[in-house]
Amino acid sequence: MDRTTRTNLGFGFLLILIGGLFLAIQLVPGLNWVWSIFTWPMWIVGVGVFLLLLGLLLGAPGMAIPAVIVGGIGGLLYWQNATGNWESWAYAWSLIPGFVGVGLMLASILGEGGKNGFRVGTWMAVISFSVFAVFSGIFGNSILGDYWPVGLILFGLWLLVQPLFRRKTIPNVVSDPQEHIDEAQ
Repeated sequence: MDRTTRTNLGFGFLLILIGGLFLAIQLVPGLNWVWSIFTWPMWIVGVGVFLLLLGLLLGAPGMAIPAVIVGGIGGLLYWQNATGNWESWAYAWSLIPGFVGVGLMLASILGEGGKNGFRVGTWMAVISFSVFAVFSGIFGNSILGDYWPVGLILFGLWLLVQPLFRRKTIPNVVSDPQEHIDEAQ
């Protein structure tokens, strides 16, 4: 099946599902409770889910990245709307690169990006969460309590110790011997 056919089938399937939901809500009066669940931030989360489903139906694993970004921001907005803690945007923005990282990891699992994409996504998520923890500590709403500096120290120590465990790569002389001869001269 070619890409155009998959695209048409995917859009057709999603339109049928969305139309069926709206028709069921109009025809069955008892389904009006469905709207009470969907506060405005849940619509943003729904757009993220829609993007992920669209990517899965179309065979485009890279759609996981914008899907996780939109869904993650929707989740942040849902939490802020529920708690009224809107000032948390002062540090919550630092989670957005982490959403990109989670999207990269998911896209890698679904078949796009390989091991390198998963590794980069993991790094992005770890660094983003670390920055979030530090900023939330600075602004007084630390998720780690009074011990957020300990997390910062441990992360710094890990960055210092990590190079000790890296394997040294040996150049592949067989692939292009002329390149290595030029480097030696």
